Amino acid sequence: MKNIFIIWVFLMTVCSVNAQQEKGIIGSSNWLNNWTEFKPSKVDYGEATQILAGNISENTKLAKKDVYIIQGNVYVTNNAVLTIEPGTVIIGDGESKGTLIITKGAQIIAEGLETDPIVFTSNKSLKKAGDWGGIIILGDAPINKFGNYSSVNFDLDPSLTTYGGLNPASSSGVLKFVRIEYAGKKVRGSSESFNALLLGGIGNKTILENIMVSYAAGDSFEVLGGEPVMTKMVSYKSNGIDFKFSLGAQAKIDNSLAVRSSYLTSSAGSRCLDVSSYTKKDEVDFTKKQTLVTATNLTLANDSDNIDQDIKAGLVKEGVYVAENCSLVLRKSVISGFSPAVVFDNKIEINDKNLKKIRIEDMYLNFCNGNIFTEGSTENEDLESYYGNSAFFILYSKTSNLETFNDFANPRRPDFRLALSKFTAATK
Repeated sequence: MKNIFIIWVFLMTVCSVNAQQEKGIIGSSNWLNNWTEFKPSKVDYGEATQILAGNISENTKLAKKDVYIIQGNVYVTNNAVLTIEPGTVIIGDGESKGTLIITKGAQIIAEGLETDPIVFTSNKSLKKAGDWGGIIILGDAPINKFGNYSSVNFDLDPSLTTYGGLNPASSSGVLKFVRIEYAGKKVRGSSESFNALLLGGIGNKTILENIMVSYAAGDSFEVLGGEPVMTKMVSYKSNGIDFKFSLGAQAKIDNSLAVRSSYLTSSAGSRCLDVSSYTKKDEVDFTKKQTLVTATNLTLANDSDNIDQDIKAGLVKEGVYVAENCSLVLRKSVISGFSPAVVFDNKIEINDKNLKKIRIEDMYLNFCNGNIFTEGSTENEDLESYYGNSAFFILYSKTSNLETFNDFANPRRPDFRLALSKFTAATK
């Protein structure tokens, strides 16, 4: 497999205090090597030899030697464990819009290898976003709704899609070195789409590492409550939001990448990172924890040959959105090619109490049409003044993609060792 996209950002030290340059996200080796695929439409995954359908109610293992097809909604129930061998290919049926649901109490053990990832993809010869459903994993970690529980609001069996509970340290299994391609079928009777990977009430003992979502029609990653710890996530050219957190999630995401296209954006928006505590305020128990996302070493980029032209044409929106009554810590990250870089919900009153809950620091904002704004406002002097303090160490640039982003599959570039090379300042 060959990766076709690399981001290589160089920033010079412009601070009189001690600083350091960190290569990669994190480290000097290319963690995108081998297991990712940026041209999935070119890969021949073979024909299905086994069918997955109905309920899986006992421990089941999927072997690499077979190619599996998910027909309709497949539920893993009865506390069963679905184990998937490294290198296994699972195809979502386009006709029945196959979807895999790991119900609360059940587990998925999908532990691929760097050189032998597990792949979920479309069975269509001409693949496109929304060909099949996606993966839904439900656990019993806390959410912030009244009654501690909720259910996935898609055209699924509500008795099998509840999530939430009182166990933040629970485990729903392992997803490691996994690719999810062309997911996000339309929800029946709605303009919404399924998400490629939906995590509802997932506990912090669940292992979520090296997961790549490509060409999702809905959101790439949606987190509803729980306490997930996510590292080395990749969202590539999603129609929906790349990383979405809500319902009191106490989430950590590190070392991750989102690459958007101006021309593959749904009407819901083009955000890379969306942080909120709820959709309906009257459903929320405010005695519980509201959403807190700690995000470090992210690269959020709009892949465009002409960012300025796309922004002027109205094809690009904000890179990060923060709603009221939630908290975000965003550090040591790059936001490039958005309009603007960050937007706050207009219900957030700009004062010290609220701004202390939104820490944006050690950042590089490149070629964005504005930096940090309140939704619907053209004036942002108060936010510029606050985040302009040297303690936040936010750097700004207007470097075009042609200079900032490099195609590392280009044969003219012999050095492919660095996946994401970027400067981050660390003051003592």
